[in-house]
Amino acid sequence: MNKLEQLRQRSQVVADTGDIEAIRRYRPQDATTNPSLLFKAAQLPQYRELIAESLAWAERHHGHRDPHNHAAIAQLAAMKLAVAIGAEILQLVPGVVSTEVDARLSFDTRATIDYARRLIALYDQAGVPRERVLIKVASTWEGIAAAAVLEREGIHCNLTLLFSFCQAVACAEAGVTLISPFVGRILDWHKANSGRDDFGAEEDPGVLSVRNIYHYYKSRGYDTIVMGASFRNTGEIEALAGCDRLTISPQLLQELEEDTGSLARGLPTGVDTQPRAARTQGEAEFRYQLNSDAMATEKLAEGIRNFVQDQERLELLLQGQLMGHRETDAATNP
Repeated sequence: MNKLEQLRQRSQVVADTGDIEAIRRYRPQDATTNPSLLFKAAQLPQYRELIAESLAWAERHHGHRDPHNHAAIAQLAAMKLAVAIGAEILQLVPGVVSTEVDARLSFDTRATIDYARRLIALYDQAGVPRERVLIKVASTWEGIAAAAVLEREGIHCNLTLLFSFCQAVACAEAGVTLISPFVGRILDWHKANSGRDDFGAEEDPGVLSVRNIYHYYKSRGYDTIVMGASFRNTGEIEALAGCDRLTISPQLLQELEEDTGSLARGLPTGVDTQPRAARTQGEAEFRYQLNSDAMATEKLAEGIRNFVQDQERLELLLQGQLMGHRETDAATNP
């Protein structure tokens, strides 16, 4: 067996892409999307029809009196497109798809809840049951609070942009379905700030962070799924073989598929059970612990900024499509 086949025997493999062709090729259990991946996917020719349908739908439903409010229409079309691509992906994977809340709402609990409910309503209209969708939310205090409310409503959440132990603890206590600790971005920070560029898999700070979180969850009986994300190389993936789920880019999936060697040992199979701490982590402690971790603070902020930037780029792309369609219609029907 190649390493990808060996990995499937130990972890659920998730495709970190919105590219339908890549998902069709690698047959993952689940798939994850985010604004950056959706922006890339929206530029592929196979999504032209979905974009046109999303824009037409948004023009009918945007609720603004001004039909030329292109920004409002594009923002709504971006939400619809995310669901349309998610629904397409679900025709190819047997499990779930993750769809992200607008990152501009990362510090607004109520707005995050409302946005998530709208995503689930759109999936429902598309005939997709909520059990097959994970709503991705940034692991801010406000995002975790929103996820706690959504989980009680039966809306399952994937807490993303997770870089620190305190974020993982808060997510488990909130009862979220799944967390996505970012392995590669942690490594990026340590390379940039330590003067080292030669971290092996067994000393990779991103790998060690996920191992610590995984052991904490399993030893204390938390049900929250750990899904390693943001990998920079296959060595990181192999070192986390056995983690509940691993979301992997098409490029690294290909590298694993082409490698016929033996998969590294990865995570230990047995975990000693320990009692849960009676005290939960409050907001003040969470913010203090996060602030004390320079890497987590910087990478969380950077991640939100980058997702916002790609969300805005996607909306500008959709505005351009909308204006182009209108100009064509005007020329055809003067």
